[in-house]
Amino acid sequence: MTRASDLVLARLMSLHPKIIDLSLGRVERLLAALGHPELALPPVIHVAGTNGKGSTIAMIRAGLESGGSRVHVYTSPHLARFHERIRLAGELIAEDRLIDLLERCEEANGGEPITYFEITTCAAFLAFAEEPADALLLEVGLGGRLDATNVVPEPRLSVITPISVDHQQYLGDTLAEIAGEKAGILRRGVPCVVGPQEDEALAAIEARAEALGAPLLLAGRDWTVWEEHGRVAFQDEGGLLDLPPPALLGAHQVTNAGMAVAALRALGAGDAACQAALRDAVWPARMQRLRHGPLIEAARGCELWLDGGHNPAAGRAAAESLSRLPPRPVHLVAGMLNTKDVEGFFRPLAGIAQDLIAVDIPGEQATLSAEETAAAARAAGISASTAASTEAAVAEIASRAPGTRILICGSLYLAGHVLRENG
Repeated sequence: MTRASDLVLARLMSLHPKIIDLSLGRVERLLAALGHPELALPPVIHVAGTNGKGSTIAMIRAGLESGGSRVHVYTSPHLARFHERIRLAGELIAEDRLIDLLERCEEANGGEPITYFEITTCAAFLAFAEEPADALLLEVGLGGRLDATNVVPEPRLSVITPISVDHQQYLGDTLAEIAGEKAGILRRGVPCVVGPQEDEALAAIEARAEALGAPLLLAGRDWTVWEEHGRVAFQDEGGLLDLPPPALLGAHQVTNAGMAVAALRALGAGDAACQAALRDAVWPARMQRLRHGPLIEAARGCELWLDGGHNPAAGRAAAESLSRLPPRPVHLVAGMLNTKDVEGFFRPLAGIAQDLIAVDIPGEQATLSAEETAAAARAAGISASTAASTEAAVAEIASRAPGTRILICGSLYLAGHVLRENG
């Protein structure tokens, strides 16, 4: 269904020839024209990193809201519709409100070049400034230093989740370069929760923090988290917490839970908020079990799962999650973008998946062809073929391997398509 906001968003897409063009100048110009809403935001928790940003934000949100706090959230990309990116005090932004904000930004921009992400981030800042709240969870779109969100002069807290090699064409070829870009969200005197990092990434973060005088709360030094007897243990200088297992599936969610709890403790939240963070978090397309819709009918009794992870670390997380489920043969349906390390994503899944059916991602110009995705899967050690659509792939697996487990994976864009089409 086409909404009126979709038409406005399509117009905004044409304002700049590049989809991604990292710079702060255009954003700063438009925010000035809008009266500087970035200076009137609720206390900001700014989150950068490569893996786990969305899940960590979902847990922090659950913890804060459990105590009655009004929480704004900004995340990207969206899965089914744009409105998911802007959550105002617990609710997705309303259609009429979104149209008003986008049109105000369009008018203030005056036809000047600006990327889609930049102008929509300005619209989000307007919304967050005009609606009272106790906190704003602000996810970096790409990198950190030159990301459109990085205009907040003094956030309440920063968080840097685990960093891996991704988006090299924008952020640099080495882990140190990428970590340096992500550490660009650090601010003088503002504490930052840092998730587990490779030594090279940690060194870059620490160097930036030392230069700024930004105190770090480091995983393994200032706080630790581990799984024990089906529960989660967290310890910092404030003591030991016994927490429920995360509602979000996967061993990697224990790490995300640790970052969320460390953030909540830094914000002064109590034990009840930490419990709720793990117990109540919801984040679609992260090892999500699908139970309704046309794809379930096509699956004809097969278990159907959906995950939007798309880099080697996400491949390892998906493999770990699958290995922890009750034993059942696993088949993959995958579609990926041509900007990703496709073989690197598939390699951890090679020992788990029986085979893979590759598909194009519908409506995405940057989709890798099904044939290329299948070739990358074979190079990673997975038997692979192609299908014309996700539904056709699911139906084919169900017909030849009834009662098995199917994981649709490889891209948030593919996950979004599945969620839209599957209701």
